[in-house]
Formats: sequence, C-alpha cells, structure tokens
Amino acid sequence: MFLSAGKGDINTIIGGIAPNWGPFASLGTEARTMVEVVMAVAILGCLAIAIWGAAKQRIGATALRDTFSAEQGKGLIVAGLTGVFIIGSLGTLFTIVYGMAI
Repeated sequence: MFLSAGKGDINTIIGGIAPNWGPFASLGTEARTMVEVVMAVAILGCLAIAIWGAAKQRIGATALRDTFSAEQGKGLIVAGLTGVFIIGSLGTLFTIVYGMAI
C-alpha cells in the first residue's frame, strides 16, 4: 500500500512558496519562518477573494440576474488569482534582482 502523504511535513507545504533565501540568507530561522507564514496567509487570503468572486459571479449571473454583481465577481476572481501569482513569485523575483545586483 502506498500512502502519498506518509513522509511529508510542513516544509513540503510551505517549501513551494518559500523564497530562495539568497538575499535574505542572514535572517534567522524565526524570521524566515515568519516570512513563510505571512506569504502563506496572504496566498490563502487571495484564494479566498477568488472563491468569493466566483460565488458572487455565479449567484449574480443565475439566481439574481444581476449583471453588475457578476462583473464584480469576475474582477474579484482576477484580482485574487493575480495576487496568488505575484506572492508566489516574489521569492524568485527577489533572487533574480539580488543575483543581478551581484
């Protein structure tokens, strides 16, 4: 029997969004963890905005026939997913800019 989550830990989850610590190598372990937690919370917030926008679009388009609510929902979806992309790529952007400065 193969369990896919058998040997994972919190680093498996946070490791995908944690920045490459090139420019921040001098930070302590606690500071790094705090940056990772803040990034994870911000990504969850952006996903919540996107989900709220999807619900608003669905309810506005079908149940209420409210086109303004549907358009506002589309804007929330785009804003939430853009936030996820920007926050997820901050580590890469910082590393590229730091590498170019050296």
